[in-house]
Amino acid sequence: MTAAPRRRWLMLALGVNAHAGVTLGLSGLPLVIPDVQRHFGVSLPVAGIIGSAPGIGILFALVAWGALADRYGERLVLGLGVGGAALLLAAASAVERVWAVVALLALAGAAGCAALVGGGRIVLRWFEPPERGLAMGVRQISYTLGMAVAGFTLPPVSRAYGISGVLLLCAGVCLVAAVLAAVFLAEPPHTPGGAVRTPAGSPYRQPALWRVHAASGLHVVPQIAVGTYGVVCLVEMYGWDGVAAGQLFAGAAIAGAAARVAAGRWSDLTGLRMAPLRLLTLTALAALALLVLGTYGRSWLGVVMLTLAAVLTVAGNGLAYLAAGELAGPAAAGRVLGTHNTVQNVVALAVVPVAGVLITQVGYWAAFAAGLACTLISIPVIPVRHERAARSS
Repeated sequence: MTAAPRRRWLMLALGVNAHAGVTLGLSGLPLVIPDVQRHFGVSLPVAGIIGSAPGIGILFALVAWGALADRYGERLVLGLGVGGAALLLAAASAVERVWAVVALLALAGAAGCAALVGGGRIVLRWFEPPERGLAMGVRQISYTLGMAVAGFTLPPVSRAYGISGVLLLCAGVCLVAAVLAAVFLAEPPHTPGGAVRTPAGSPYRQPALWRVHAASGLHVVPQIAVGTYGVVCLVEMYGWDGVAAGQLFAGAAIAGAAARVAAGRWSDLTGLRMAPLRLLTLTALAALALLVLGTYGRSWLGVVMLTLAAVLTVAGNGLAYLAAGELAGPAAAGRVLGTHNTVQNVVALAVVPVAGVLITQVGYWAAFAAGLACTLISIPVIPVRHERAARSS
């Protein structure tokens, strides 16, 4: 094997590191929502908005970062975006007004989301189709790795140094990731072939691409319900200590990382992305149904299924993301992957306050039931038959 093919794993590692680094600041705050409530003196729905504020910026910036990545490559995009997120998170640590924190976190999300698009393009540009499922599974570890680190570090840091300490830690991690990406990322020696044939013109002439986006959007609902409010559910409903609850979700994040890699390898062996995704969705559906029953009755089943749902609801993310990029083709991958993540973040921004209201007005089981319903709706949306027809043609 020549040096160039071996370098693809180094490039992937840099993308994983950048995405994992920004994950602490962009997605880790829900793990300390009880401390956010106390620090700012706000209700649970408002604390949920603060914790998810980076998603506001992500919503408006993903497609633009994707277009920049298509034109200028991942090195510039990751270095500039993740470095900007570091500065904005540091600034957020120094303010106390809720509106100012939300604004700075939103801007940090707009900058840091460059890692979401850039990391995906690394897989599509450096890896051939028979390895892409595994590579994308490894790349998807970036989120679960970031959340695992956040689960083990943010609650104790918050307890010792407050929310300002949490934000400063997130800023430092982002800064290191940005420097590594800017210094070491490189262009691939050639462009790998596509996994599927794409039509001339816009990739959105393919109905399957719209269906992949839609299915992923529906899958976000249970992910947000469980990921955003799972820790506070353990604290408020089951009387868990906040640090212990965060550590449980950190363990679930590690298990989720293993599940994403296994799902990616599975898809490489079958040559399909959507059929494995549908099977994972059916498994998540069963776990969510039991979660609703457990939390409705306040039984031990709720704790077990909350942990299992935290793993299963995210296990298929990489498959949908990879399918969207392969349908787009190399010339439009950045923009399509940006659009894919934008769809997910639109749904996430809507789900956070709605789930918070459902929890306060009805109970945790109601928010999880909403996730269950969306998972059920997604099953016929996943374009399994289209993918098999495309592979056989």
